[in-house]
Amino acid sequence: MQSVATDRPQPTTWPEFWSDLAGRAAARLRASDQPRWARLALLAIAAVSAWSYAWQAYRPVNIELYYAAAVRSMTAGLSNFFFGAFDPAATVTTDKLPGAFWLQAMSVGLFGAHRWALVLPQVIEGTLTVLVLYRAVRRVAGPSAGLVAAGLLAISPATVALDRGNIPDTLMILLAVLAADSIVAAVGSGGWRPLLLAGVWVGLAFQAKMVEAWLLLPALAGCYLVAAPGGWLRRAWRCGAMTLLAVAISLSWMTLVTIWPAGSRPYVDGSTDNSVFQQVFVYNGFGRLDQATPDQLVNRTIRLGIAISPPPSWNRLLTGDLGRDTGWLLAAAIIALAAGLAAQRRAPRTDPARAGLLLWGTWLITLFAVFSAATTINTYYTAALSPAIAALLAIGLSLVWQHRDRPAAWLAVAVAVCATAGYSAWLLPAHGTGLHGWLRPALIALAAAAAAGLAAAAASRRWRVTLAAVGLAAAGAAALLVPAVAAASVVISGLGPFQTPFEAARETADITAFLSAGFDIQPALTALEKGNAAEPYLMATQTAALAAPFIWASGREVVPIGGFTGTIPEPTLTALKRMVDENLVRTFLQSPTTTDPRLTWIARNCLHIRTRSAGQRTVLPLAVYFCLG
Repeated sequence: MQSVATDRPQPTTWPEFWSDLAGRAAARLRASDQPRWARLALLAIAAVSAWSYAWQAYRPVNIELYYAAAVRSMTAGLSNFFFGAFDPAATVTTDKLPGAFWLQAMSVGLFGAHRWALVLPQVIEGTLTVLVLYRAVRRVAGPSAGLVAAGLLAISPATVALDRGNIPDTLMILLAVLAADSIVAAVGSGGWRPLLLAGVWVGLAFQAKMVEAWLLLPALAGCYLVAAPGGWLRRAWRCGAMTLLAVAISLSWMTLVTIWPAGSRPYVDGSTDNSVFQQVFVYNGFGRLDQATPDQLVNRTIRLGIAISPPPSWNRLLTGDLGRDTGWLLAAAIIALAAGLAAQRRAPRTDPARAGLLLWGTWLITLFAVFSAATTINTYYTAALSPAIAALLAIGLSLVWQHRDRPAAWLAVAVAVCATAGYSAWLLPAHGTGLHGWLRPALIALAAAAAAGLAAAAASRRWRVTLAAVGLAAAGAAALLVPAVAAASVVISGLGPFQTPFEAARETADITAFLSAGFDIQPALTALEKGNAAEPYLMATQTAALAAPFIWASGREVVPIGGFTGTIPEPTLTALKRMVDENLVRTFLQSPTTTDPRLTWIARNCLHIRTRSAGQRTVLPLAVYFCLG
């Protein structure tokens, strides 16, 4: 039988295969909607992002020691790695799903237990997020809008601070933006593959940050249901298939852990009955809306001094440290959403720009509402708002240029600029880390110039384009000045995920001292290793938070009594007595005043070791006990 000729010769050797693959990739990069100047600009933005995430990011203040200890423990064996064990002996898991920590553990396993090895995955993930957001916005609004979105994400202070640490939110945000990119592709093509791929990304994002990944399903589903081609029923059942796939992948690891024999895996931290479903949906899920959070519980247990966010309120994300993390462009993004939807109200149902506005607008509103209602949140949570804010502003600006002959378009920009400048001027504190005295006057001057130029453009016919360009340039400078300086201050001042730009200098010093204290344990570690050289375990501590610095520094077992919060029933009193009888552990670090039966037994039956502070202020009210067995 005679073979059918094809236009493209098929590769027959490995060199030809890789050459063909490279050629196809280059062809994609040379797509008509991605000109050469856009690729060069995108590479520059990505390079600046990577540098800002990596510069001095290995400093102790940027490292969450609880997560770092778990990552080092996960490198001790395949079982520890798979289950996300917190301690080397795998008595308990971390109190989160281990998805993001798998990547960190592979980095530490490859390069060694270095702080930079912990941060490296987040630097890569954050840079990839910038690139993926560019593609997602380019699909609906063109390469110029894609570059604007990438640039805005790159200068988001919350994003820069987050990606300088070892927090799992970075991976969750990357996977969520990948899901958004896939859903936009599905809306454009109507194909199955990108739609199901969106479900895959959501399922993987769940492994990194649990229920928060599901909060984005309304945005993805709403965009597809409204704007995808085909009839309503077809769109509905396809969207249902995507959602079911996302849920199935989300629950896959949890289901496997649940059916695994409990005696051959670590106890699930964050649960009272060794249930990963309770850990995810109560401890890390709906319990965050009406119950004490893990940080609050550990503060009650040992008065660790973890900062607690302001109470729930509608304006929680708009004021103070939380506002200065990601609120600078929030007002402009809301105006862009409203004005963009109004401008596209007569567009076809499948209009890509409106689909993008629906996607990112629902993303922003959903997360804003949940973060405002949660019992407490960490400042780095707000980084999840940054991609939506960047995308809405980029799409809004593209629509303004598309409708540049309409005075209403320039009026919307003028309102957004004035609102942004006024809000930024109000939000700026009088003093703070990285804050310059010239910033507020420069902001007001640029906003006034932008408003004047845009007003002149709206009133003039002959010089409208020229005046509009000048006004837009001034508007862009006014809107971006404060967040850009804030992001730069994060990098220059060496801030991390637990800090915010322009925070009070005393607050910066206190947080730095507190977060760095966990790395200043070498004298205590040397004494412990010398005194407990004969025991397999270094010691046992009340809560995993106290065990973390010693596990990270030594790689040895430190039994975390009660898990992260100190409240879970693992290990039991019987198990602790057995450890003492079998000479596994002798030294215990705990609060001298406690009602926990395990710790009161230790206090009554073991020798209280009086330690000398050598003139230093005692940070935590802790006692050391030595059990003779």
